[in-house]
Amino acid sequence: MNDAFAGADVSSYDADLNRGLSLTGENKDFFAQGRLAVLARHLAARGGGAPRRVLDYGCAAGETTRMLAERWPAARIVGVDTSPSLIDEARGNIREDRCSFQLLADLPADRTFDLVYCNGVFHHIPPAERAAALAWIGAHLAPGGFFGLWENNSWNPGTRLVMSRVPFDRDAVLLSPAHARHMLRQAGFRVVAREFSFFFPRFLRVLRPLERWLRSVPLGAQYLLLAQR
Repeated sequence: MNDAFAGADVSSYDADLNRGLSLTGENKDFFAQGRLAVLARHLAARGGGAPRRVLDYGCAAGETTRMLAERWPAARIVGVDTSPSLIDEARGNIREDRCSFQLLADLPADRTFDLVYCNGVFHHIPPAERAAALAWIGAHLAPGGFFGLWENNSWNPGTRLVMSRVPFDRDAVLLSPAHARHMLRQAGFRVVAREFSFFFPRFLRVLRPLERWLRSVPLGAQYLLLAQR
C-alpha cells in the first residue's frame, strides 16, 4: 500500500469517501456488502465457499474485516494496513473475537490464508511496487487459496468522477481490467473469474435486476478478478 496512508487521518477518511460516493446515492456499506456477495458466489462455484482463514489486505478502519467475519462465521479474519492510526481505529472499534489487526510489515509469511480479500488498494500502490505487493500476498496464501482483487474500473467515467471528489484518490493510478489481469498472470496467479459490478446509481435502482446479465460487460463501476496461485 502507498506509504501516504501511513499517516492517514482517521477522522476524515470516512467523510472523504462518503463525499465521493454521495454521487451514487449509496454509502460505502452498500458497495462493501455487494462486493462480498459477488465474491462469495464465485467462491462457492469453485469449491472455496467457506474459507477458514481470511486476510483483509488494506483493511483501513476494519469495517469490511467485520463484514468478512459476518459472511463466514467459522473463519478467522486478519486485517492488515500500512497506517498505524487506521489499525488503532480498527482495534478500538471492531470487537469481534475472530478479527485481529496488524501492521502489514508485522505479519509473517506463513501461507495459511484460504482467501486474501483486497478492495481499492492497488491503485494506491506505485506501479513499480505492485509486483512486490503481489509477491507478499502470494507468500501468505495457502496452496489452492484464492485472491479476490476488487478494483475501480478505469473504463467507467462515473468511477473517475467519484474518485475526483475523494482527496486521497485524486493521485491514484487506476488499473484497467486488462492490465490487472496481465499483472496477476505475470506474478504467477491464475485468473479463474472476472465480473463487473455496480452499473446503476440509486436513482436508477429499478434497473439493478438487469445487472445479472451485465456481469461480463466492462462498464460496471468496479470489477472483481478472482485468482489462485
